[in-house]
Amino acid sequence: MATVELRFSALPEHVRTARLVAAAVARRAGVDEAVLDEVRLAVGEACTRAVGLHQSVGITAPVKVSLIEEEKQFSIEVGDEAPRAAPGERAPGAPGDDGEVDAEEDEMGLAVISGLVDDVEVSAGEHGGLIRMTWPTTPPAAVLP
Repeated sequence: MATVELRFSALPEHVRTARLVAAAVARRAGVDEAVLDEVRLAVGEACTRAVGLHQSVGITAPVKVSLIEEEKQFSIEVGDEAPRAAPGERAPGAPGDDGEVDAEEDEMGLAVISGLVDDVEVSAGEHGGLIRMTWPTTPPAAVLP
């Protein structure tokens, strides 16, 4: 199992680099070429979401991206450190008046990711959130003598 970890400052200009790295590692891991655009788009959406969450609550910690190559699958985890509360509660440091708009944008971002990736897991709590996206891989073709 090979893992590549990427950490970047929560700035929009770094999202493009994360997308490019994710696509390159996905290609090397054996993700089908026809799916690489979806990988790029999903990673871009997840990273943009994480950057927005960090910026909305003033978190200076980096956004974390893990690219995990396993047998027969490739996963990407995008983690943030923005606190989330239980439904109906307000997370510490969460925005007040414009929280409803942020929640709608957050739901839209998750809907886009779910539309691009068949296998998505989203978790969130008081210490941040994680989006795990997984794609099947095909083993490299055997080289015949």
